[in-house]
Amino acid sequence: MIDVILCDDHALIRRGIRDTLSDAPDLRVVGEAGDYGELRVLLRERSAGRAGEPALLAEAARPAPCDVLVLDINLPGRSGLDVLHALKDEGSPVKVLVVSMYPEDQYAIRALRAGAYGYVNKGGDPQLIVQAVRTVAQGRKYVTPEIAQMLVESLTMPTTENAHNKLSDRELQTLVMIASGKRLADIAEALTLSPKTVSVYRARVLEKLGLANNAELTVYAIRNGLVGQ
Repeated sequence: MIDVILCDDHALIRRGIRDTLSDAPDLRVVGEAGDYGELRVLLRERSAGRAGEPALLAEAARPAPCDVLVLDINLPGRSGLDVLHALKDEGSPVKVLVVSMYPEDQYAIRALRAGAYGYVNKGGDPQLIVQAVRTVAQGRKYVTPEIAQMLVESLTMPTTENAHNKLSDRELQTLVMIASGKRLADIAEALTLSPKTVSVYRARVLEKLGLANNAELTVYAIRNGLVGQ
């Protein structure tokens, strides 16, 4: 049996994924979280439970809390990419499958580089998630044909990288949120950052992309498929 933990801030989305996975006889959802804080608590409790030891057991001594963590990119506070980096820095044995609303060409390569074992778009066939979870549970990478093509092109084509690929994960997140019409105060609240910090990220984005204001930033994001029109 493959044990799965879900982390998505939308309860309806979690329910849909849970129902899809529950239809497979070899998969079971053993926990759910809506943000990074809830996920941390859940992972700790599951690790301790699997080890049969107190929750204070050292992280390195614990078994994996689940076979696969199904993780959304767009979480309140720390994003899914932040979670991936944190798990990687800790040397966590958790295998992560990213399931996101964002198209593959926006975040898939970033997620894989950050330590994800696979990336699936929420808008695709639900059965792809089942297939991806099984693949990741075996310790193998799961990529869609679209991602595979992107990887091949990145290896064989001249390095003409888009400017936004040079942004940090947080800068890209700020770019997408501004282009989606969110105010700096709203972004600060969503990311649990100070408005001043968000302003710094915005300034870095404008500088790195050679843009002058939010209007130009929004046009850039639309032209590059980072947000819908």
